[in-house]
Amino acid sequence: ALAHTEVLEMSKGCLCKAVQFTVSSSFPSETQPLQNKCGNHKSCPESTFAFKISSGAANVVGPSMCFENTIIMSGVKNNVGRGLNIALVNGEMSLLIFFSLPDIKLLLDFLKAIKSGTIVIVASYDDPATKLNDEARTLFTDLGSSHASKLAFRDNWTFVGAKGLKDKSPYEQHLKNEAAKNKYDGWPEVLEMEEIASASAS
Repeated sequence: ALAHTEVLEMSKGCLCKAVQFTVSSSFPSETQPLQNKCGNHKSCPESTFAFKISSGAANVVGPSMCFENTIIMSGVKNNVGRGLNIALVNGEMSLLIFFSLPDIKLLLDFLKAIKSGTIVIVASYDDPATKLNDEARTLFTDLGSSHASKLAFRDNWTFVGAKGLKDKSPYEQHLKNEAAKNKYDGWPEVLEMEEIASASAS
């Protein structure tokens, strides 16, 4: 399991108070054969963890998530869906995946059940916002998001936050659906975020 203490603060390059992260044996064994974890451009020093997140491409190619060199969500693994793709990483369940938005109540129940200290990874596919209500947006904001309140039809969004943050997460990207700027017909270009975060207490 992923061992950790409660996540209290998050700053660029440092996920503070999140200690002793180790890859759980319950994760899928699919890893990337690149030198740096998740194929990131930067290598990870000790007491850090790597992640790489890509949003979906229009309504054709699904999003992907890599955590500590393990692909936890991708179209190839067939565990993504249209809407919001969410992975939780924590010490109790190691990995829990929720995708798409068939019912806003299911999403609300899922978000409300997140326990303190849990890392929340989000990637959009097709349309992340149409079924979001104010309560769902507030719950994402409470996880450290600065953009959940602004998400609109067919925007692209990637986000890494945590339950219990005191400040906003620095790990977030939001690209609006604007016809004049869109890369695809009706959708903005893919967002990709790769980072190394400290897993040592401060």
